[in-house]
Amino acid sequence: MSALDQMYQQVILDHAKHPHGRGLVDAPAGDRVGESHQVNPTCGDEVTLRVAVAAGDGGQVVDGVSWEGQGCSISQASVSVMTELVTGLTLEEVAEVDAVFHRLMASRGKGLDSAEDEDLLGDATAFTGTSQFPARIKCALLGWAALKDSLARSGALAQ
Repeated sequence: MSALDQMYQQVILDHAKHPHGRGLVDAPAGDRVGESHQVNPTCGDEVTLRVAVAAGDGGQVVDGVSWEGQGCSISQASVSVMTELVTGLTLEEVAEVDAVFHRLMASRGKGLDSAEDEDLLGDATAFTGTSQFPARIKCALLGWAALKDSLARSGALAQ
């Protein structure tokens, strides 16, 4: 196993053991709120994700992400990493990060073509190896599906 693979594996394990955003919290007053429950029927992983969206100078901003879930280390680590990545971003930036993560998951282990995209994903590049295993891709994308649905349910995307 290469040093890079070991580092990626460590990032996933750290986020699975010490997840960011775990524990559903109420959104600040005035924020738009959306919540979604997603299940991966293949393996039984599940997540309930709540997103709070606030009006910001540059548009609508993800004010907070909180979640509860259970499942494999990949699904739990992915939603943890995603929580860190998207909090504080505008909805346009979230859409870009989501698109880049989906490209990573479609790379079949080859990773991303640009250093800019890798920088955009930060710790989420740790899931490069996951993209080699179709059954595991669904685990990594579970939280991202919940985020998209939560944003839609918040009404923030309609503005």
